Amino acid sequence: MTAPTAAVIGQLARDLVLTVDRLPGPGSSAPAGERREQLGGKGANQAVALAQLGVRPVLIAVAGDDATGDALLARAARDGIDVDHVVRRRGEETGVIVEILESGGDYRYIEHLPPPVLLTEADILRARDPIAQCDAVLLQLQQPAEAVRAAARIGHEAGRLVVLDGEINDETLLPYADVVRADEKEAGGRGEELLDRGPELVALAQPDGNLFLWRGGRLKIPLGDVDAVDTTGGGDSFVAALTAALLNGASYEEAAHQATAASGSTVQHVGGRPELGR
Repeated sequence: MTAPTAAVIGQLARDLVLTVDRLPGPGSSAPAGERREQLGGKGANQAVALAQLGVRPVLIAVAGDDATGDALLARAARDGIDVDHVVRRRGEETGVIVEILESGGDYRYIEHLPPPVLLTEADILRARDPIAQCDAVLLQLQQPAEAVRAAARIGHEAGRLVVLDGEINDETLLPYADVVRADEKEAGGRGEELLDRGPELVALAQPDGNLFLWRGGRLKIPLGDVDAVDTTGGGDSFVAALTAALLNGASYEEAAHQATAASGSTVQHVGGRPELGR
């Protein structure tokens, strides 16, 4: 049986994670307890998770033409990700995300993700064929609206599973979507209303669990007894596992439990890189 495929439209970046007991005050310093440098960004995290779950991911993202981009794409290829359609932006530096993680789990991000390392509509149109040929299209809504809209339209017109992840600022995306994943703030408190606009399944992250809504059904899965060390990447594993389950014919209930379990696994270690399928 051929493994399903998924186009992941999103961010690729170098992740630098530093753990500290507490943040230093102004004009002072503090030692880091742990340091991790790894392939990151929401797009790359979801692609890694998909590969670990048996889905063949095609990453549509932007890297600079620097040594950092070379190293990250080599890492992604070793992870089983098709990086042939990652854009190498000439004269630009690859994006960097720095996470400062305190011992209690509080985090702060410092991001260098300027417009040149974000996707454009032209980037998406050049990748039309590989996007349309995949079984699913995953879209992180932090990318520019024109690029996201173009990718959603391509996936929808090709009859693929279109998954939106993030804040719904562009209502015209909803008729193209099959699945929407967001937290309550990103969804603007419109769970049931989102279903009326096109999607078949809505997954809402809530403080005490995940709420899944579909026509004729709903399911709330509590977070359970999970020792969350770092919530970074939990949502990315959630989206990847939900997509993988649906592509493999799981019911909404089964997919909901698999997504919640994947997220719970990822938040139990430092950094957003998933460790699924083991």
